[in-house]
Amino acid sequence: MALLPHQNWPALIRMARRALRRDWQSGELRVLAVALLIAVASVVAVGFSNDRIQQAMERKASELLGADLVVAAPTPIRPLLAEEAQRNGLATAATLSFPSVIVVGDVTQLAEVKAVGPGYPLRGVLQVSERPFAPPRTVTAIPDPGQVWLDERLLQTLNLHVGDGVDLGSRSFRIAQVLAYEPDRAGDLFSIAPRLMMNLADVPSTGLVQLGSRVEYRLLLAGEPAAVEAFKTWAKSRLAAGEKLQGVRDARAELRAALERAQRFLNLAALVSVILAGVGVAIAARRFAARHWDSVAILRCVGATQALVTRLFLLELLMLAVLAGAAGLAVGYLAQYGLSGLLGQLVSSTELPAPSWVPILPALATGFVTLIGFGLPPLLRLRDVPPLRVLRRDLGPVNPRLLALYGPAVAATAALLIWQAGDWRLALYVCAGVAGTVVVLALGAWGLVKALNLLRGRVGVAWRFGLANIARRGPGSAVQVVVLGLGLMALLMLTLVRTDLLTSWRSSLPADAPNHFLINIQPNEVAGVKTFLGERGLSSVELFPMVRGRLIAINGRAVTPDDYTNPRAQRLVAREFNLSWTDRLQEDNRILSGRWWNAGDHGQGVASVEIGLAKDLGIALHDTLRFQMAGQMLEAKVSSLRSVEWDSFRANFFVVFPSGVLDGYPATWITSFHLPAGQKPLLAELVRRYPSVTVLDVEALMTKVRDIMDRVISAVEYVFLFTLAAGLVVLYAAIQATQDERRFESAVLRTLGARRAVVRQSLLAEFATLGLLAGVLAAAAASLLGYVLATHLFDFPYRWSPWIWLLGSGAGVIGVGLAGLLGARSALSQPPWRALREL
Repeated sequence: MALLPHQNWPALIRMARRALRRDWQSGELRVLAVALLIAVASVVAVGFSNDRIQQAMERKASELLGADLVVAAPTPIRPLLAEEAQRNGLATAATLSFPSVIVVGDVTQLAEVKAVGPGYPLRGVLQVSERPFAPPRTVTAIPDPGQVWLDERLLQTLNLHVGDGVDLGSRSFRIAQVLAYEPDRAGDLFSIAPRLMMNLADVPSTGLVQLGSRVEYRLLLAGEPAAVEAFKTWAKSRLAAGEKLQGVRDARAELRAALERAQRFLNLAALVSVILAGVGVAIAARRFAARHWDSVAILRCVGATQALVTRLFLLELLMLAVLAGAAGLAVGYLAQYGLSGLLGQLVSSTELPAPSWVPILPALATGFVTLIGFGLPPLLRLRDVPPLRVLRRDLGPVNPRLLALYGPAVAATAALLIWQAGDWRLALYVCAGVAGTVVVLALGAWGLVKALNLLRGRVGVAWRFGLANIARRGPGSAVQVVVLGLGLMALLMLTLVRTDLLTSWRSSLPADAPNHFLINIQPNEVAGVKTFLGERGLSSVELFPMVRGRLIAINGRAVTPDDYTNPRAQRLVAREFNLSWTDRLQEDNRILSGRWWNAGDHGQGVASVEIGLAKDLGIALHDTLRFQMAGQMLEAKVSSLRSVEWDSFRANFFVVFPSGVLDGYPATWITSFHLPAGQKPLLAELVRRYPSVTVLDVEALMTKVRDIMDRVISAVEYVFLFTLAAGLVVLYAAIQATQDERRFESAVLRTLGARRAVVRQSLLAEFATLGLLAGVLAAAAASLLGYVLATHLFDFPYRWSPWIWLLGSGAGVIGVGLAGLLGARSALSQPPWRALREL
C-alpha cells in the first residue's frame, strides 16, 4: 500500500516542507543551498552589473555622438519626431551640416559648416581655445548670433586669428573662438573638410540652404534609456524616406571596437559564473542524494512508491529553489550596488544608471535550469534505492541510464549561455573550452591517479595511507581531480589569465599611442616632412599614401546604398574610401583568410580588404571589386581579408593594394605619431614650413576611448568577484563530497590503533596530492584556454606566463590540502565509535 495517495498533494507538500526543514537543520542542504544562492546571486549580480555598465558605457560613448540617439536626414526632419520625443521626456537639439565656401578677401576655402541650436550638445562637451594648439577649455554655450567658431585646420589654412571676420553666403561673421573639440564630429576623420560652427538661427540669413542644397539635418535625442528605447521602437516603423536612426554603435570604428571588446569581457565573466555554479550544484546534489539512501530505503519499506519518492524530493528541491533563488536575487541586487561605489560617476554629471529588471528573468531561468538540470539526476536515483538496503548498506541505486539526464541539462545550460552572452561565438568558445578542459582533466587525472600506485611503497606510513585512498577510489578520485581542476582553472583564469587579457586590451591603446595625424602631405613634401619629424625625435614615423576611390561594383554587379539595409553599409557605399598601397603588413593588421602578397604581386590587380567592411558589404575572398578614382576605373581581386585594430589610432585603411597599382593616381600622404603636450609648438612650425599639410589632433577622442577602457576594466574586476565566489563554492563542494567516506575510514584507522597524528597526516597527504594533480592540470587548461580566448576572440597577442604553473600547483597543494584537512577535522575530534555509529 502506498504511503500517501498520489492525488493527496497538500499532504505531500507538507511532508516535503518538513523534510526541507529537517534536512536544513541537519546541515545536509546547506552546501546545495549555498551553491544555488551563489549561482543565482552571481548571475543576477552579473546581469545587473552588465546592464548598468552597458547603459553607462553607451551613455559615456554617447558623448562621441553628442546624444543617445540621432535622427539624420537629407531633408528637414518632420516636427512629429521631435514632438514624440518630447512626449517621451527626451531632451532634443537640432543641428544641420552642409559644405560651403568661406570667403576672406580674395581667398576662398571649402569648409564643413555646422549650425547648432539651443541645448547642443546633449551628451559630451564643447571645447574651445583662444588660439590654435593652445590648451582647450570647456564651454556650455554655443556661438552667439553673428559669431562663428573655426577649427584649427581652417584657421591655419586661411591664416586667420580670433577676432578676424569671414564671409559666409550673404552674411559676415566674426571669429569668436577656436573650435578645439566637438563630441559628434561624425564622418570619415580624414576626409571631412575643415569645420566652421555657427548658430542655427543665423542660417536663413546666409541664403546658403535652398531647395536642393546638400544638407544633413540631425535631431539629437537624450534621456532615460527606457524612453530612448521606446522612441526608437516607435520611430523605426515611421521613418520617412531618407530618415535614419543612428546609435552609439554606428559611430566611429575606434569606439565600436572598444565597446565590442568590453561587452565580450563582461559576458565572459558571466559565462564562467554560470558554468561554475552548475558544477557546484551537481556536486552538492550528488552528496545530498547519497546521504538519503538510507532514509529512502526506510520509506520504501513502509510502502512509499518510486513515484512518491520522486515527487517528494522534487517538491523539496523546488521549495529550495524558490527560497535560495529569492535569497540569491536579493543578494545579487544588493551586491550590484557595490559597483556604484567602485565606479562612482561614470557619465559626466550623471550617476550610474539604475538597473532595469531585464536581468531577473535570465537569472531565475539560469538558477532553475542549473538546479533542476544538475540537481535532479542524482535525486532521481533515489527512486531506485532498494528496500533491502536497510539490511545491507552496501546496496545502492545503480542505474547508468540516469546519467543520460545530464545531456538535456548541459544542452539547456548551453542555450542559456548563448542567450545570456548575446554572442554565440563567445558562448561557443567558452562551452568548447570547458568541455575540452573536462576531457583533458579526466584523461590526465586518470593517468596520474594510476601512476600513484608506483609511489605507494616508497613513502612513509601516512603518505602510504593517503596515496592508497586515492588509488583505491580510482574513478572517484579522478572525478574529484576533474572538479578541483575546474575550480582551480577558474581561479587561475580570474587571476593571471584575466590580468593578461585586460593588460593586453589596455596595451592596445598605450600611453604613447598616436594622438596626431598629418594629412594632405603632397608627394613632393614627403621627404621634407619625414626629415622635419626625424630631426625632432620622431624618426620612427611612417608615411602612407592615400588615394580617394568609390566602390561601384562587386563581381560586376553595381552597388548602391539602396542595396543594403544596414545604415553603416549604406554610408560606406555612398562615400569614397581611403585606399592605400604597401608591401609590408602593418603590426596592428592580421590576415584572417587568403594570403598577403609577395614580390610577384607588384603592380597586379589584387587587394586586401578589412573584415568589417567585407561583412557589411558582403565581400568575400576572391571577389572582384571595381573602384572609381579620379574618373578612372580599377578592378582588383580580393586576395585576403584582414582584421584591423582600429582602436590603436594608427593610420589604417579599409582596402590596401600592393605597390605599383595605384602609383599613377593622384595621391596625398598621411602619417600619425604621438606628440607630448610640451612639444605642441612644433606643429605651428611644421604648418608654417608646409602650409598645405593639415594637422588633426585626436587627443580628446583618445581620452574618451581610454576612459571607457579604464572604467570597463574596473567593472570587469568587480564582476569577476562573483565568478571567484562561484569557483570557491566548487572547491568547497568538491572537498565536502567525500567527507563521509573519509570520516568512516579515519574512524576505522583509529579503531585499529592509528594515532591521530598519523590519520591527520594521511588526510593531508591525500588532499595535497589531489590538489597538486588538479593544480598542474588546471594550469595547463587555463594557459590553453587563455591562448584561445586571446588569439581567436579578443585578437590579442598572448604572453605565456610561467607563474601560472607555480600558482596553480601551489594553490592546489596548500589550498586544497588545508581546506580538506579543516573539512575533516570532525573525524579527528570526535570518538571513533560515534563516527562509526553515525555512518
